[in-house]
Amino acid sequence: MRQRWLYLFVVCILLGPSVLFMSAADPADPGITLLGQGTIPGNALDLSGLEGDICNYTGDLCQPRATFGGFGSALTYTGHDDVYLAVPDRGPFDGRTEPGSPTYLDRFHFLQITVKKGGKFPNITTNLLDTRFFKNEKGQNFTGSAFAFSNTNPLDTLRLDPEGVTIGPDGTFFISDEYGPYIFNFDRQGHLRRRVPVPAKFALDLFHAGATGHQSGEIDSGGNSLELYPDFNHLGRQANRGMEGLTITPDGRTLVGMMQNALLQDNALILDANGLPSRQSVNNRILTIDLVTGETHEYIYTLDASNQGRGTNEILAINNHEFLVLERDNRTLVPTPVIPPPTAQNPNLKSIFKVDLNEAGVTDVKDIVGIPASKAALASATPPIVPLTKTVAINLLNSNYVVGNGKTVKDVIAEKIEGLAWGPDLPNGHHVLYVISDNDLYSGYLDGKPLPTQIYAFEIDGAAAGIDYQPATLPGPMFPPGQLKKILTR
Repeated sequence: MRQRWLYLFVVCILLGPSVLFMSAADPADPGITLLGQGTIPGNALDLSGLEGDICNYTGDLCQPRATFGGFGSALTYTGHDDVYLAVPDRGPFDGRTEPGSPTYLDRFHFLQITVKKGGKFPNITTNLLDTRFFKNEKGQNFTGSAFAFSNTNPLDTLRLDPEGVTIGPDGTFFISDEYGPYIFNFDRQGHLRRRVPVPAKFALDLFHAGATGHQSGEIDSGGNSLELYPDFNHLGRQANRGMEGLTITPDGRTLVGMMQNALLQDNALILDANGLPSRQSVNNRILTIDLVTGETHEYIYTLDASNQGRGTNEILAINNHEFLVLERDNRTLVPTPVIPPPTAQNPNLKSIFKVDLNEAGVTDVKDIVGIPASKAALASATPPIVPLTKTVAINLLNSNYVVGNGKTVKDVIAEKIEGLAWGPDLPNGHHVLYVISDNDLYSGYLDGKPLPTQIYAFEIDGAAAGIDYQPATLPGPMFPPGQLKKILTR
């Protein structure tokens, strides 16, 4: 039986002297306090009503179609009643599901999330309120299947890999998609209202005049996507590295999307000794779209490095010109069980940076093709390119963030920390920032041990942290209060 109530429990004990000693190793992030922690079981089910299993391409690995997971890909506050909108990505098995079997139907959830300040960890509670499906203009379900695309008309493509979500001033919401990348605008029932144009440079060669690009979900014997092969594509997003983050300015005027890594034409890849694509560029594009005029601008955000699977996974508006950017590697001490079983690896980067698009002198690169691969080379480009300056707001691996039992966040943090969302302010005027992981919808189909979704809450003293947060003014509740009350009293 599906559980409407999903309480989050993580072991916590009183901090001992050894923990206090360990926490002194790193300087504290100014104005930041770890407020809460919680998890959601990886084998929990959603409220989609779907029955049966979804299986991988070879049919030997299966899991329930109604798996409640992956929703940490994107999270946003609706502005009312502690209700959040959460969006899973394209589903399990990287969208490569068994031919002829049910595919993953793209969906979104309404959740109520609360944190009890001063409460013993785990002190974050979440309640699943509803699950709804994404549908196109014809009422057809979008699907996570990597093969559900049209070679001739993007409008006939049903594959969707939601990775970013943000709510507009009219109560509808926007989704950024990795496959296109596309930006879609949906109503609260999940019906597509409009498609927001994204500059052609972000799409694969297939959608450029005279090109012979390749956009399938196929991989070679080594597991490398054919989309990355230079014989197929020279332009657009890297495979599975599309528009990973999306936010809207508090005035409701401007969408801001962020690619996970550099575009192919921006010297993104080199061929290794085996002739396989290897990521090299650290220079990533942020795209802004004026929703009134359609005017676009692009800016360069420089990653710390390009190895260890590093990329940007979320962008969140602080105000109309400043933003938080989540940057991470693929290292964790608690790896996801896969074939072959991975080894625990010390995480080196799970940080939230602050950038300002109004920074003096920064370059708008919307008309520049071929961004250099390194940060140092930007200054010698013709013309010179000035990237955004980034400053650390929260280092999630900081040893001051203690979760109990002699452990810090670094000891337990998941590989795929992917979502950021503001919550309602605390009574003292401090802000609440939720940080959530994507468990890749892993429900334990390999070893019977489901991977939970992690949620962390941070309290932010805006003055001390240098974060001038301005919440968006949103219309009435997206989730009816009467229905919410009825669910909570059951």
